[in-house]
Amino acid sequence: VVAKLRGAGFRVEGDYRNEKLGYKIRESQLNKVPYALVVGEREASQQTVSPRRRGGEQLPPMGVEEFLDRLRGESANRTE
Repeated sequence: VVAKLRGAGFRVEGDYRNEKLGYKIRESQLNKVPYALVVGEREASQQTVSPRRRGGEQLPPMGVEEFLDRLRGESANRTE
């Protein structure tokens, strides 16, 4: 997932620390990360991501390509 997003030109960091999920999500909110993607065993087996927006809004699970399309659309809207 990280490689695919980087390949599309987005800034991405993987957090592979052995910390609780809630801690990692809270930390990403404090650091004002626009999206935090959760990829656990279930998401990996289904080849999906569970995105969370900075404000805490949890989006439904979606495929990586679908998420990339969403980011591209938002990025295009910001540059117009």
